[in-house]
Amino acid sequence: MAYDFDLYVIGAGSGGVRSARFAAGFGAKVAVAESRYLGGTCVNVGCVPKKLLVYGAHFAEDFEQSAGFGWSLGEADFDWATLIANKDREINRLNGIYRNLLLNSGVTLHEGHARLIDPHQVEVNGQRYTARHILIATGGWPQIPDIPGREHAISSNEAFFLKELPKRILVVGGGYIAVEFAGIFHGLGADTKLLYRGELFLRGFDGAVRKHLQEELTKRGLDLQFNADIERIEKQADGSLKVTLKDGRELATDCVFYATGRRPMLDNLGLENTGVKLDKRGFIEVDEQYQSAEPSILAIGDVIGRVQLTPVALAEGMAVARRLFKPEQYRPVDYNMIPTAVFSLPNIGTVGLTEEQAREAGHKVQIFESRFRPMKLTLTECQERTLMKLVVDADTDKVLGCHMVGPDAGEIVQGLAIALKAGATKRDFDETIGVHPTAAEEFVTMRTPVAG
Repeated sequence: MAYDFDLYVIGAGSGGVRSARFAAGFGAKVAVAESRYLGGTCVNVGCVPKKLLVYGAHFAEDFEQSAGFGWSLGEADFDWATLIANKDREINRLNGIYRNLLLNSGVTLHEGHARLIDPHQVEVNGQRYTARHILIATGGWPQIPDIPGREHAISSNEAFFLKELPKRILVVGGGYIAVEFAGIFHGLGADTKLLYRGELFLRGFDGAVRKHLQEELTKRGLDLQFNADIERIEKQADGSLKVTLKDGRELATDCVFYATGRRPMLDNLGLENTGVKLDKRGFIEVDEQYQSAEPSILAIGDVIGRVQLTPVALAEGMAVARRLFKPEQYRPVDYNMIPTAVFSLPNIGTVGLTEEQAREAGHKVQIFESRFRPMKLTLTECQERTLMKLVVDADTDKVLGCHMVGPDAGEIVQGLAIALKAGATKRDFDETIGVHPTAAEEFVTMRTPVAG
């Protein structure tokens, strides 16, 4: 049978665009459908605008610390509307870049909601198209729990478009999105409380990292409330919100921001017209080659619920394009040693195993840790401390994990991720000459284990 397209991609986020572009470059006839915005979550309501807001929030500290270096500044004044307008302009620019990337690659762009009619056919804007392969890359969507008054809460989708900065805000959740946004709102001057139903946020991160960040955020005056969960939200006559917690306490606020998880975006996709199966969490079930239970349909990125990070979706999209259309270049995605950052204030950077994971996996470990006040702060009143930690296999000397809390942690850990990916030992770290004076050199000067 002759198909209209060799590959039809549903979703023009990072993974979908990467797969479409490279498949077209390999000679395939490719189309992409997108119903919302080009670039997906990351570019529009995720990592890119969030990082811009983090930069904005950090200036309050920079102004404060500049006095120690001889600068006298007038009273700083922050305007939320200016930040959001400038952010919007940058996102629009990136949308245009994504459009050009697709069109210049020879990909056909269909702007509308795509729905599966059968395993080889999609419908967009009333038109039907056939394809040999269909790739679902529709990403995720934030979830707000079904509690009384949930309609008064916002998610990360709405947070980027608030007309004004709330005077008081409750951020609910214990993952990296909650921690990052709590830092943003607090840094920009809002009275911010972070509520999490568990004992300590950032479950899955190294224990020392979690505890250190808790201490640093508390020092900064961010109100952290653990073992706290919302029972209901009620709007008051003056427009404010009354929040009742499950322990009976009542909190007054102007905004409730939920960051308590994301679900796969499968709404009205027509999966029931195919043999695609979902796992118990609701994500599309795929094999190691991203093929679903329906042989012609593949899925990548957040919609499969593996590692929900933009660079991972990019790698998966590339793997699909190569396997289908350039098999001699195909290589599977390696999910080991994926570096990641949390753009909290201060930042977290991490790669490899946590101490807890290493011990659980049966490694006999040595732990190297350093906590210090960064050089930049020595002329200021700021008492923030940086944490650096290495998890080392005591038998092989191999560095299993590397963790940092402090300025530019993500930038520093990216380079170290290459070393860990290449199998570096603690001796390799020790024999590497440091760049002086930097914080990063601490990773190659830790000599005495703190625990084994």
